[in-house]
Amino acid sequence: MSDFTLADLERIVASRAAASPDESWTARLFAAGQSKAAKKLGEEAVETVIAAIVNDRKNLTDEAADLLYHLLVVLKIADIPLAEVMAVLEGRTTQSGLAEKAGRVAS
Repeated sequence: MSDFTLADLERIVASRAAASPDESWTARLFAAGQSKAAKKLGEEAVETVIAAIVNDRKNLTDEAADLLYHLLVVLKIADIPLAEVMAVLEGRTTQSGLAEKAGRVAS
């Protein structure tokens, strides 16, 4: 088991975002802006879903990694720390998922 965490990845994304777009895919995504990064996140989400549907364990693992990376890029561009997302998830653990969903205000 790896000791690598999403917090580690968040730090790497932040570091690479400051690099030259000629040297870093992360920097290219940042330079392209949120809509490009969000589009890439969506593409990775679809690829993850497809891998899950066809029960392709290896591809699902790879696509899930891509999805998490691109999510952290989108969050960083939006200036939303991973800790804020984790706090929301932690708060949701105090009740069942069904109760949490029922209590959401429609937007």
